[in-house]
Amino acid sequence: MTARALMIQGTGSDVGKSMIVAGLARAFTQRGLRVLPFKPQNMSNNASVTADGGEIGRAQALQARAARVAPSVHMNPVLLKPQGGIGSQVVVQGRIEGNATAREYQGWKPRLMQAVLDSFSRLKADADLILVEGAGSASEVNLRAADIANMGFARAADVPVILVGDIDRGGVIAQIVGTRAVVEPDDAAMIAGFLVNRFRGDASLFADGMTLIERETGWPGLGLVPHLPDAARLPAEDGMSLSRNGLLTSAEDDAATIAVLVLPSIANFDDLDPLAAEPGVRLATVRPGETIPPESRLVILPGSKATIADLRVLVEAGLHHDLAVHLRRGGRILGICGGYQMLGLRISDPQGIEGLPGSIDGLGFLDIETVLTDDKSLVAVSGISLPDGIPLSGYEMHVGRTTGPDTERPFARIDDGRPDGARSADGLVSGTYLHGLLANDRQRAHLLEELGIAAGDFAFEARVEEALDTLASHLEAHVDLDRLLAIAR
Repeated sequence: MTARALMIQGTGSDVGKSMIVAGLARAFTQRGLRVLPFKPQNMSNNASVTADGGEIGRAQALQARAARVAPSVHMNPVLLKPQGGIGSQVVVQGRIEGNATAREYQGWKPRLMQAVLDSFSRLKADADLILVEGAGSASEVNLRAADIANMGFARAADVPVILVGDIDRGGVIAQIVGTRAVVEPDDAAMIAGFLVNRFRGDASLFADGMTLIERETGWPGLGLVPHLPDAARLPAEDGMSLSRNGLLTSAEDDAATIAVLVLPSIANFDDLDPLAAEPGVRLATVRPGETIPPESRLVILPGSKATIADLRVLVEAGLHHDLAVHLRRGGRILGICGGYQMLGLRISDPQGIEGLPGSIDGLGFLDIETVLTDDKSLVAVSGISLPDGIPLSGYEMHVGRTTGPDTERPFARIDDGRPDGARSADGLVSGTYLHGLLANDRQRAHLLEELGIAAGDFAFEARVEEALDTLASHLEAHVDLDRLLAIAR
């Protein structure tokens, strides 16, 4: 089969492109179409493992789930993972290609376009409809010459574009009309219509606004999409969605506090979504310059794309003293992936994986040491947590080998017999390389029970499915899906 395709671009970052594509994927899948998501280039430290041992942006994995298909490296052929001050790690069709600064990366784009078009061609042979997501803003005309993410791809692959603006930010008329004013005429001709996202209030009050945009751009309005609170139940794409006043949470008034350290290169923070959904948990974010709430029963050090750099930030901010005080109070600490590595005595980077070769003292809460290596573990796993023997599932996505006496008390045992992670002798400090653990209801309930917190009566994965169905129904009600399908080619 040869698929039709439609591209969703935005007037800026975080205008809801990822959610629109996920909702459309579920809606068109429910209509009986085989839908595949595609994002030529993504910049995110939230990534997901594919069945073929590669990695793609977490948003594309969610979109694949919405379409009820297995994620593939070809759904996100170019993934940029920012690494502090050294630029970004460039992942091409699921595999690490190297590191590049922003300027260096511009020179990579012509050859990366070939990988992008190759992946797109592979998907077209196996779908009825491909939903393509752009990156950032469609109006970044300063980067247009070598673009592979927005109009450069749309023109190369001849894919019509729907432009999304976010009225919740304010100035949506200027967003969309301004895009029409600055893009090249041939690029503007690729745009077949627009959507206004996240509207609050009486839709009739913006009817004149839709008409004005249509008149000024020549593009038809294809929908005014009201704000949907249930969208908050879906994993966010990047750290911009982390609130500075705490993660989105449905906590009760008497909820117990779990703190999360939010460092500059936080990665795979969707590990925290299941805890944020717990009514008995107030999930508090702690950034450099802030203090760990003294009532915290657990502090989580999440994953990081620049572990050594983030560890330096943590120490310079004095958060290591807060962690020591937290332990003296009998509080617990859980490190995940990069956060696990930080808990040890030392992290060494002899090959310069994260920057200049060297090493750094760790926090010293676990008797372990980590050596960063260039062989990256990318695999879905299942097993049991120790010592309780409760089944678990998750995925590994890390560089580095961790050894030391505390690894003799592993956090988990994988089904292939491998131990994972480490625990301190007093049981207050634990570390694991496994992402996605807390989406398992039994694992999450057990952790909360150990903290003296009652788990909520819900199934996390079922909540995600319900949110995708709700999003699909929302778009069916407020977007002309038949017209979108007619525009796709």
